[in-house]
Parts: sequence; C-alpha cells; structure tokens
Amino acid sequence: GLHYEKKTVAMPKPCGLLKPRHLVKPVSATRVAGRYQSHQKGLPSLPVPPLQQTCERYLTALEPIVEPEELNNTRKLLEEFQEAGGLGEKLQRGLEKRAGKTENWLSAWWVQVAYLEYRLPVVVHSSPGLVLPRMNFTNKQGQIRFAAKLIAGVLDFKTMIDNETLPVEYLGGKPLCMNQYYEVLSSCRIPGLKRDSVVNHAKSSRPPKHITVVHNHQFFILDIYNSDGTPLTPDQLHVQLEKICRASSETSSEPVGILTTQHRDSWGKAYQNLIKDKTNKDSVSAIQRSIFTLCLDGATPQVSDDSYRSCAAVQMLHGGGSRWNSGNRWFDKTLQFIIGEDGTCGANYEHAPAEGPPIVALIDHVVEFTRKLELGQSTTGSLPSPQKLRFNITAEIKKDIEEAKHSMNILADDLNMRVEVFGHFGKNVPKAHKMSPDAFIQVALQLAYYRMYHHCCATYESASLRMFRLGRTDTIRSASSASASFVKAFDDPSKQVVHTDTAISGQAIDRHLLGLKMQAMEEKLSVPDVFKDAAYAKALHYKLSTSQVPSKTDCVMCFGPVVPNGYGVCYNPMDDHINFAVSSFNTCKETNAAHLAQAVEEALLDMRTLLEQTPRAKL
Repeated sequence: GLHYEKKTVAMPKPCGLLKPRHLVKPVSATRVAGRYQSHQKGLPSLPVPPLQQTCERYLTALEPIVEPEELNNTRKLLEEFQEAGGLGEKLQRGLEKRAGKTENWLSAWWVQVAYLEYRLPVVVHSSPGLVLPRMNFTNKQGQIRFAAKLIAGVLDFKTMIDNETLPVEYLGGKPLCMNQYYEVLSSCRIPGLKRDSVVNHAKSSRPPKHITVVHNHQFFILDIYNSDGTPLTPDQLHVQLEKICRASSETSSEPVGILTTQHRDSWGKAYQNLIKDKTNKDSVSAIQRSIFTLCLDGATPQVSDDSYRSCAAVQMLHGGGSRWNSGNRWFDKTLQFIIGEDGTCGANYEHAPAEGPPIVALIDHVVEFTRKLELGQSTTGSLPSPQKLRFNITAEIKKDIEEAKHSMNILADDLNMRVEVFGHFGKNVPKAHKMSPDAFIQVALQLAYYRMYHHCCATYESASLRMFRLGRTDTIRSASSASASFVKAFDDPSKQVVHTDTAISGQAIDRHLLGLKMQAMEEKLSVPDVFKDAAYAKALHYKLSTSQVPSKTDCVMCFGPVVPNGYGVCYNPMDDHINFAVSSFNTCKETNAAHLAQAVEEALLDMRTLLEQTPRAKL
C-alpha cells in the first residue's frame, strides 16, 4: 500500500537538520520479508551538518519573523559563535565525535527534551488524537462487535511486527528506518518527579499477552492469546468483551485514569503516592505492561451533524472532560483505541515512542481488516473471565483525582477544536500543476495567517528523518523569505506572481542548533549567547504548529497548539478533498480556530484560481 511519509506532530519544544524538500514523496511499502536487524544496519547514520551552513540558514529563517535590528544583533552573536578556535567549533567537534560513537546523535536527546522533560500534561499539549470515519453502529452491541474485530486487526498487525515481516517503507527509493513500529505496542510512559521515562515490555523475556480494556472508568485485563499461543478469535473476543461490560455496568465513582491528564510534576507526585499500595502498584503495572488500551466509551454530547467530526476529535484528544470520557483513559499508554457507543471511533497516542505515520499505518491495516471480517456465532469452550483491576483509594488519592478532574475540565473548556472537510479539491489540483500537495497546502496556511494578522509567524512543520537509523523528525520552517514575499504580493494588485512552487524551501537547522546547545550542557560549558538571544525564543515560538499526516483511511489527526497564542493544524490530503483539524485556545482572544479554518479554505480556492489563470508553460 501507499503511505505518505511526513511526520506528524504537535511538538512541544521544537528544534533542526538537513531536510531536502523531496521528503514529500510517497512512501511505497514493497513487501520484502526484510529481517529487521539487517535492514536497520544498512541505514546511514544521521549526519551533523556543517556549522557555517546551519548558521547561514538560521539567519535566513529569521528574516521573515524578526525585526531588522534583532537580526543584526543575532548576526553579531553568530559571528562570535563561529570564531576560529571558539565555542562553536568546539561544540561542533563534540557533536561529530558523538555522532561517531552512537547510532543516532540526536534521538536520545530529542526524546528527552521534546517529550520526557516536557512537563505540561500530555493531553492536548503533546499526544495527538485520531478520528476515524463514523462506523455504522449506534448501540452497545454494535460497539462490542466492532471492538472485537478491531482487537483482532491489531493482533494481525502485531504478527507482522513479531515475525519481522513488516514491509519496509521507502522514500524516493531510499529505505526507511522501521524502528518506531517496534516501540508502539506493549510500551508505556512512566511519570517521574523531574522527567518521565518510557518502558517497552515487547523486548522483555516474557512479552505481554494481554490488553487493557476500560469501560465506565474501570480497568480490566483481557488475555488475548490462548494457552497454546494462538490469538483469540474475534468471536471469543466478543464474548470476553460482553463479560467486561456486564461486570462494569455502573460508572465507578473513582476514575483513576484521570490522574494521567495532570501536569507531569503533579502526576509524578500522585503516582508515587498511588503505587505505595501493593494492589494499586500491581494494577498500574498491568496497564503499563499491556499490549495496548481499548477504551469503550460511554455517551458523548449530542451535537448537530456538521459539528460531529469536531466533537469526535475532542473525544479522541481528551475525552471531553470528567463528566464525559476523560476518566475512561490511561493517557500514558502509547496506544489507546477509543470506541464510542454511537459509532465514533479513533485513537490517541503518547508521542514519545513514535510519530504519526507508523501509527497511521497500523490503523489503516486495522480498519481494512475490520471491513473484511464477519463475526460468526461459533463459541468454542468457556474462557476464564477477564480480571478486573482493583484500586484502593485513600483520602489523599481521592483529592488528587478531584484536582485532576478540575484541571482537565479547565483545559477541555479552553480548547477550541474545529475539524473541517475542504471539499472543493484535494491532491488532484496541485498534482495536475506538477506541484507538491503538501507545499501547496503550507503556502495556503501562510497566506491565510498573513491575511488574518498582516505579518508572518514562526511555523513548524515536522519532516521525517527516517532515512537515517533511529531517525525521528526535523522542522521545515514553512515561513521562509520566499513564502513571505509570496503572501505579501498575493493580494497586492501591483505584483503578478508566477512560480508559485518556489514559495517554499525547507531550511532544516533546528535539530542541529538543539544539538549544539545540548553538547554545551553535556560538556558543562556555558550555554552560548546565541541561544539566549530574543530572536532564538521568537524562532521557537511556533504560532503555527502544523503537520501533514496522510492515510489510506479517510481520517484526520488532531493536536493542540504548542504555544498559548498559537494554532495546531493537522491535515490529510485525499484525492478530491482535504481533511483539516485546526485548534486554538479560547483564553487567547487573538486566535480563533474557526476563523483560521475559513481563511485557509479561501486561500486554497484563491490559489487554485491563480494557478488556472497562469499559463502552464511558465509553471
């Protein structure tokens, strides 16, 4: 199948590397039963870009977003930084040495800085949600039938992971790192007091054989393999899920799962307190060790058809607050599938172990699998009942739960999420004009933002580094001097714009800059002045945090803004339409998700008009 490989995210703290623009090509998965290790060994290591190149590109990237005098100041700091025998050279040498000694000089640092040391709640701020097309069931029975098929579909995908028969993905003829697929199942984030960690039980000597099912805020262990190692059939899974729903028909008074929505420092403290009790510790450990979590949701707010998708996105992203489904989750779990009674389906994933594309590939596989599968009625033998996880709730834990509910509800009220389907055209129009659909949409975003605010802002688009071993992402800074002059000229009658496709050129510098800063900390040297500069803070204040996450399934991913006065924009370009999820915070008076979504729609239409008026030969 065809996947597009362009990484998703709301990245909390962004940062840069070599990102050639051709990363927007489709990834074709050729079915090669490639043994995982030998494939990985053949991948190149992530290079350390030349220092001078990164400094030059950094200045270029600042041009459209800072004032001229700030730019001059930064230019001076960069000259100092690059002096012969100076700090820059020393750090660059240190980075190059690190690159020679490790599989990937960036990845361990990146996961620490971007995720594990990031202390805002993972909900909204870091973990993306994913909304699937509405399924055709409207009751408990249909919900359970679909859930049984879904579990079977994940197990089918898991077999490819376990047997190392996953088709290797390619990008422009180059094989991609497949490591993230091995990090998604049986893994979990563990809260800490200053920084979190991730554990992956798939690699342990006795890999987990169960999933966690949450229903009415109560957690159950569901063994999904028979004693002989064969997976349970969808019919057997159906029977087991019915037992779970019967055993938890009343909503539990204490939604322990809501603790995982807290600020990471608060949850780190509450976690220590929670697991002092042995019963609680065992229950938490069972959740952490499970292959994935399945959330069988209760009711969701009744909304009109046109806001259905936006409401579904909210359920996937945070559950709607404590009175709806925010307590019916364990947000530290890498992968949570969410199924509502009304046919609403989707997922939420914790971002530290992986980016969007591997998650989407898994979900595409599962959706395809559920469509082909019919449930029979054959029940073979009786299976032991799934085990309910017990929690002893002390007064102190009760207080933590109340506090978590309160904070979660404030966050839920603050988030403004709009899912829009742009129905006028999709990838077909830019492709007919020999343009990258992704670049086309990014320019439309720049144009929409400029029309609303009359200035350009730092824009983050994640780009894949999976051509390199253990590669994660880098930043495409879509607000370039070229895109700035394009959007300024667009509505100016005195300028006729040709060469739309020159408007964007990705300058990837962020991870290299982060690396230099981390190297200084590693060597216990003072952090260079260039990183204390106001322009650096501006460059990292992404008012537009964007990501293209394409899929075969007609779905859309969503995430919150990464700054209080910014937007989160995720899009999935299909052939004849584009799915958009746009988010902003209500407490910020100058941002409005619905307005930006509207402006993007107008910008896309205006750009099509421009293309159609421009003679083909010139493009």
